[in-house]
Amino acid sequence: MLAPSTDLACQERLLQGVSRTFAITIPQLPPPLSTAVGNAYLLCRIADTIEDEPAIDASGKRQLSELFNAVLAGEERPARFVESLSPLLSRHTSGEEHELIRDTGRVVRITRSFSARQQQALRRCVRIMSKGMSEFQEGSTLSGLSGMRELDRYCYHVAGVVGEMLTELFCEHAPDIDAQRARLLELAVSFGQGLQMTNILKDIWEDRERGACWLPRDVFRRAGFDLDDLAPDSRSPAFERGLAELIGVARLHLARALVYTLMMPGGEVGIRRFCLRALGMAVLTLRKIHARLDFSAGEEVKISRASVGATVVVTDLTARRDPVLRGLFAFFTRPLPPVPSALARG
Repeated sequence: MLAPSTDLACQERLLQGVSRTFAITIPQLPPPLSTAVGNAYLLCRIADTIEDEPAIDASGKRQLSELFNAVLAGEERPARFVESLSPLLSRHTSGEEHELIRDTGRVVRITRSFSARQQQALRRCVRIMSKGMSEFQEGSTLSGLSGMRELDRYCYHVAGVVGEMLTELFCEHAPDIDAQRARLLELAVSFGQGLQMTNILKDIWEDRERGACWLPRDVFRRAGFDLDDLAPDSRSPAFERGLAELIGVARLHLARALVYTLMMPGGEVGIRRFCLRALGMAVLTLRKIHARLDFSAGEEVKISRASVGATVVVTDLTARRDPVLRGLFAFFTRPLPPVPSALARG
């Protein structure tokens, strides 16, 4: 079943509004895969909007997430979800996200035009993501997560499961990708974690302003730092040692992301470009963080538009050239801290 052209135009407009980055990246994918991935992004963004709204308490967020999952399962009307959520959104939620919520019905109509396998992948992703976000948001504190195991679990719920969902969409798209499904699913979780850890490190101070800290206490404790003492205006060599170790962990996950990307057939250049752009921008962000471990705001380590443009050009030119891509990754990650020895052995 094909989605109405008016709904597809609406999806494109919504993507432009809520994420300029993905609005540029997703069209690299071949149709109709680009439509499915764009729709998946919007569904995840709806789930994010619920969790990010400060005017809704934890119980209300849980109920709204369950209602949204019921809509995706075909058990509830999208209109009921919109009527329940829209009046609760505050000015903290952007105008573009307000519009996204209002157009939930159109987004879901597109979802229902997909194959059974695609719909199952999208529903599973949103269900696991929304449940995990609720759990972690309710328990978030400025003291951080208990340790790396908890960080791994957090990253899985907010990013690793997205990697699994994308892999299922890629596998449904091409039989030669589907033949490698088991190994790709393993690497997809690591790909998601590498990107999520990069965002966590970049957004340390902004997250603290919102009352959350996603850093693992055990890593910083070993480095000689207590996360309860963290403040943006106080430089601590011990904190920077812990931060450097996490950069090394993220580097390992991004190395696995490159393996994942190079498993895509050379003829699937759109999928390769989609993955390489995200990977390249994450590596450049880690380099900026490592070069300025004493940063006190995400803007200080945000890569420039010129760097984004260069990433797009270079990855597009080299998308089919595996040896060149391996060389570029080695060159740009060389200044980063080494992978922690315990993880390297694993």
